[in-house]
Amino acid sequence: MTPFDRRTFLGRSAKVAGAGLFSAAAVERLDARAALASDKGRRGGRRDGYGGVAPVSEAGSDGRKILALPAGFSYVAFGKIGSIMSDGTPTPLALDGMAAFRGLGGQVRLIRNHEDRSPSGTGSVPADSGAYDPTARGGTTTLDFDPRTRKLVRDFVSLSGTTVNCAGGYGRRYRSWISGEETTAGPERTGAAFFPKRHGYNFEVPLDRGAGDPAVAEPLVAMGRFAHEACATDQRTGIVYQTEDGGTGQGSGFYRFIPDRPRDLAAGGRLQMLAVERRPRADLREGQKPHRALGVRWVDIDDVDPAYPTKNPAGSTFNQGFSQGGAKFNRLEGCWYDGKDGIFFASTSGGDVKNGDVNPDGYREGFGQIWEYRSNGRSGDGRLQLVYESTGSEALDSPDNLCVTPRGGLILCEDDASSDSDLNRAAPGIEDVNRLIGYSRRGEVFEFAVNRLNDSELAGATFSPNGKTLFVNIFGESASTSDPNEGMTLAITGPWDKGPL
Repeated sequence: MTPFDRRTFLGRSAKVAGAGLFSAAAVERLDARAALASDKGRRGGRRDGYGGVAPVSEAGSDGRKILALPAGFSYVAFGKIGSIMSDGTPTPLALDGMAAFRGLGGQVRLIRNHEDRSPSGTGSVPADSGAYDPTARGGTTTLDFDPRTRKLVRDFVSLSGTTVNCAGGYGRRYRSWISGEETTAGPERTGAAFFPKRHGYNFEVPLDRGAGDPAVAEPLVAMGRFAHEACATDQRTGIVYQTEDGGTGQGSGFYRFIPDRPRDLAAGGRLQMLAVERRPRADLREGQKPHRALGVRWVDIDDVDPAYPTKNPAGSTFNQGFSQGGAKFNRLEGCWYDGKDGIFFASTSGGDVKNGDVNPDGYREGFGQIWEYRSNGRSGDGRLQLVYESTGSEALDSPDNLCVTPRGGLILCEDDASSDSDLNRAAPGIEDVNRLIGYSRRGEVFEFAVNRLNDSELAGATFSPNGKTLFVNIFGESASTSDPNEGMTLAITGPWDKGPL
């Protein structure tokens, strides 16, 4: 590994992992009371959280105003799509899920997903000698950022040979990033979905992996083959909770993987899907009462590596669980461990207030739900509750990635997938506006940041270990020479202690 010493890096990272982002403030349980938005939640009209947002120029730039933020906050941009990285390769496109780790010398190490959906043999992440499938061109990049100078130190490809790397989560003891493939493409399918090897797996990227390190990317097959979104590791038990985005018209489940050896996910384990007690095949997409505790049981998935000759075959991971009574959600996305015993996750288009889109199965999509699962330990079944449900696009539109903040709130990344016209006075000329929405422990929702650059989603929100910098991606679809700054990573700093995040 270059330029770090592996043993020193891992030793220091393990010691500090719980001291910053997962500090005492972060492990407080979110006290979600009366969270539904009111008329005060109209965009631009509500002044809570950190106050209203306004366009802010990028620090050190020529005045370009990428974000609108509350007063006192600033940001810098780096890791732009198409820029040449330290390893000599162009920065890949489609910047999605991400996590921040403590590096050496006060640096922050970011591991960032690239949700490249290119067909087999094409794409933006070059395959290296350790690539799982050389025809798949998604993966991850690693970036070392110096928060004192607010500059990128180095960046390089850290996982290749995978595809549609959407989100993921921290590994055990915060020593790795788990990157998930949001696809079930493979040799069973034809057209753009054809790949010579099966996809739809999680892959683990060690924190200490350096540029050019020889490493073979191995799929974590026992964790299941399905359209992976995010995951969250319960650091006490080693259980990994996983979300699935089956897409519109497809069922999505919430899963847990109980590893045989928590420090070695490749050693195998048990995959299960959440079900609601006394409510077999519960449809949780709508008609749910906020803050009502639901008893949970877990059903085993017998075939964790099913074939997918179609996108939704009878033997799919979801259909196996659903046939045994598993619960159905609509498009599960972000997932985050609160540092104690809670897992928060988002349903992008669940809810009773409808956005105008209708799934092939007749379900009318909502503006989004936030769920909380609380475990009872390694063998317990736990409880589930709906924490927050959006009352319209002005409050929250299509939550995707999320993270727990140092003060115990949530940051929700919007990926506006609804058909409603979504205008915002802070982003003139953009029809579908994407934002970061804050959610406090008291159940307040508020606008924290607005993407003024384009209509790309905001993704991968994660705080530095000391809680002083929020990193987030502007997704970006291409590396067009006419617009080389379509996607990038942003580092936001400011008076966090003046508000609930």
